[in-house]
Amino acid sequence: MADLRTQLHDMLRVQRAALLLKLEGLDDYEARRPRTPTGTNLLGLVKHSAACELGYFGETFARPSELQLPWEVEGVGPEDNEDMFATEDESMADVLAWSRACFDHADATIEALPLEAEGRVAWWPEDRNTVTLGQIIVHMALDEARHAGHADILREQLDGAVGLRSEGNNLPEWDEQRWADYVARLTLIAEAHAP
Repeated sequence: MADLRTQLHDMLRVQRAALLLKLEGLDDYEARRPRTPTGTNLLGLVKHSAACELGYFGETFARPSELQLPWEVEGVGPEDNEDMFATEDESMADVLAWSRACFDHADATIEALPLEAEGRVAWWPEDRNTVTLGQIIVHMALDEARHAGHADILREQLDGAVGLRSEGNNLPEWDEQRWADYVARLTLIAEAHAP
């Protein structure tokens, strides 16, 4: 059985993979097109997760990187939200390469330090900003799972692609009619509970 650090690291990697999978087969336009009133887009979810990993596994544990966070670019600040979308000058390939480099930096931190290693999250309140590597791995795996869920819904609305794995998915293997019947049933149940 793998040790706890390996298990936690593997859980984080699974969430990254699930998030990256949602870009598979998309062109630059579909990957970056806003799909909600707040601008949520598939490529932005990946960029955001990578930026978070770079911060949490870099600065928090005094392991600097030569990679630049989106809000560290000259003329850009955190309020510009540039970690949530690919800018005019960034291609999908650029964002993916930068994200993979962020993930590699995070992996190196996880592999170099024990779970008990202490760090400090500068952007958290002082009364709770001292953390361990184990806490941050869990924090990031949960955050990325949340974003992978967002991405799953956005991708399903785009072209019907659902599930956790590219070779299939983790949903029942129903035909189109069975899914339509299922949705109709859920609609009737919801309508029976309408105010």
